[in-house]
Amino acid sequence: MADAKKREGDTRAGEATEGRDWTDGHLERWLPVLPTLDPDVEGAVTRMKKLTVHLRRVREQSLADFDLERHEFDTLHKLAGRGGSASPSELAADLDLAPASVTGRLDGLERRGLIRRTPSRRDRRRVDVELTEQGRATWLGAMDVVGHEEERLFGVLPKAERAQLSDMLRRIMVVAEESGGAGWDRS
Repeated sequence: MADAKKREGDTRAGEATEGRDWTDGHLERWLPVLPTLDPDVEGAVTRMKKLTVHLRRVREQSLADFDLERHEFDTLHKLAGRGGSASPSELAADLDLAPASVTGRLDGLERRGLIRRTPSRRDRRRVDVELTEQGRATWLGAMDVVGHEEERLFGVLPKAERAQLSDMLRRIMVVAEESGGAGWDRS
């Protein structure tokens, strides 16, 4: 009964909560200091930052577990996004890198058996880069760890609320991208 009363007292405007998080304490500390602080905006921004940090840590651990450096994963990811096969120049464009930088990445991935370079079927003077089975399995394994954590976290919301959250964030991102100009990665 006392727990139910505490949860009821923690709600604002009749909204139900499932408990308190770190940000609730953060807001309690800062609202007396900055009385004009909008707790909904501060709460949302702070939670998004903390969620981003959490997911970044999960991704970093996943990469370590699969013995991948971030740049190696990024290269495998872009290659997988092209159906598992691309030219080095396509990968360079996708990664926003100079072709020589991509060559160095591909050398390392090929030595590890994660990709192979084969003569291009379209132009004999060029090569195609392909994911190997091991490369695809490594990429998928690293992706699955993060994907499972995302599902675990967002699984607390019913499907309709996940869609609503995605839509609300889209509307915010449209405004951010309009004023953000270059630098938004649309991978």
